Amino acid sequence: MSAGQLPTFLDLSARSTKPRRTGITHILDKGSTLAAVEAMLPSATRYVDIWKLGFGTSYVDPMAAAKIALLKTAGIKTCVGGTLLEIAWLRERTEGFFAFAAEMGFDCVEVSDGATDMPRRDKLALIERANALGFEVLSEVGSKDPSKRLSSVEWVSQLEADAQAGAHWIVIEGRESGTVGLYDETGKVRNEVLHAIARNQFSDKLIFEAPQRAQQAFLIREYGPEVNLGNILIDDVISLETLRLGLRADTMQLLAADERGGARLVHA
Repeated sequence: MSAGQLPTFLDLSARSTKPRRTGITHILDKGSTLAAVEAMLPSATRYVDIWKLGFGTSYVDPMAAAKIALLKTAGIKTCVGGTLLEIAWLRERTEGFFAFAAEMGFDCVEVSDGATDMPRRDKLALIERANALGFEVLSEVGSKDPSKRLSSVEWVSQLEADAQAGAHWIVIEGRESGTVGLYDETGKVRNEVLHAIARNQFSDKLIFEAPQRAQQAFLIREYGPEVNLGNILIDDVISLETLRLGLRADTMQLLAADERGGARLVHA
């Protein structure tokens, strides 16, 4: 088998191909080097759709523009983290932020309010502004503060308003820890929230932040391999794809016992 080819001897779940609207894999880059990105792209390009340069990393990394250009040539959309926009909002520098994002070559802007007390009207205005400037808008819903828990009604109300304001994607907060927003302090899914937002009219726009393997596996078992998942760490891209395709114990379907009464494989 030559380099770049994949085996075909298994019948696996069908996966959409890029550019896609389902089965999105959204990366959280916490400050990887340009060399590290170059090294991983040959293996991971086909699986990654959106690459977020998290929080303020693009502001301090002198090679960020080169990284963005490299990802663009690989067909991966780049996104500037929402925390940087929140800081710009606090400093009344949002137009400077948008000019920076455009100059750097970002395709997407994340608009969030999880780290500040940004009024809802200001967040909606930022979504509209980013949209008008030609960015693909990812609106993050949910707080980074574990003491601030939205009710199911509040989750639905906010994501609907953000979508109606022009957000292309609604990112469901989980943070890099996977212990806030959609999840409790132990990392378990808040099922009442999940079921409320998954039944929403904008469910096709949802990207669930799921940094932990158990969270990824749970959401794949719940909604299938084409569920949109975010805040995936760079080193977990290939691992996530095995979960999507049932090539890891966490997502293997039960195998019927063979005619000799062989053992069944079950979820861990």
